[in-house]
Amino acid sequence: MTVTTITDAELTPKDYASDQEVRWCAGCGDYAILKAVQKVLAELGAPRERTVFVSGIGCAARFPYYLSTYGFHTIHGRAPAIATGVKLANPGLDVWVVTGDGDGLSIGGNHMLHVLRRNVDLQIILFNNEIYGLTKGQYSPTSRRGTHSPSTPQGSIEAPVSPCAFALGAGARFVARAVDTQQADVVAVLKRAHAHRGASFVEVFQNCVVFNDGVFDHFTSKDVASDAQLHVEHGQPLLFGPNRARGLRLKPGSVALEVVPVGEGGVPPGDILVHDETNRALAQLLAALEPPAFPVALGVLYCNPAASYEAEVYAQARAAGFSGEPADLGALLRREGTWTVTE
Repeated sequence: MTVTTITDAELTPKDYASDQEVRWCAGCGDYAILKAVQKVLAELGAPRERTVFVSGIGCAARFPYYLSTYGFHTIHGRAPAIATGVKLANPGLDVWVVTGDGDGLSIGGNHMLHVLRRNVDLQIILFNNEIYGLTKGQYSPTSRRGTHSPSTPQGSIEAPVSPCAFALGAGARFVARAVDTQQADVVAVLKRAHAHRGASFVEVFQNCVVFNDGVFDHFTSKDVASDAQLHVEHGQPLLFGPNRARGLRLKPGSVALEVVPVGEGGVPPGDILVHDETNRALAQLLAALEPPAFPVALGVLYCNPAASYEAEVYAQARAAGFSGEPADLGALLRREGTWTVTE
């Protein structure tokens, strides 16, 4: 009898699909993201037994069921905290966090802030559809002013949260963006995120066909994409538009960006800013760009690695002489400095 053994390096995207029926609304952007993640895992040859997906609550949170890896479907907003525990308990695991704009930035905003500032080695994918999809279309932290929903029937009066600006403000060392339907770009960004040691934050613009259909059409539709999208690449000039005939430069005497024509009748190519993904200030400027005055910046906005949290935790423990031997809790409680309560 011949036995064929499949190694992780030979796995295909289908090998990372579970036996569970994928249940999202027809046309939902989550399908495209799931396909991209499965492709990324296959291209990385990710060991399924050492890969963990952790999610919170929402449509995106069904992700762990649909992947043939380990996973946790946790509680609302707490996926970053539980993923941190997983990574600390076993740093050798490859841990991904899947969340949405509501789950990750509303009830989970506090946990998201701390996992980013601590720089725990996790890949965090935030699906942003600017609405609460699972609970029937209430406005979310990323919903724009004027959004009509069951919870804002007269239109939202709140200023929205920018996920990437939030991540940068929290001290994230890797921040990127992609659009759900741009499969090659999603795969490329997620592979970059996986290669980064530390917390990687990736915002994916994801269409909700039922409760917020077309909310990103002003920069994702094919007829406007060239003018409304800026695909950034480290070391390359910030050019966009048909024939890359427009670019970004700093306004003379200012720290603000402006769009200018390039070449004949415009500014010299040398005047255009070159993307430096290690420059946090530039990343913050790019994250704030919005149509119609500016294109939406996509790709890796910021990448400036530093030591990861769990690596420093274990280094500190080794320096303190912790041997890994079972601890005596009784001895700890009876050590010097305890109090005795008497009548």
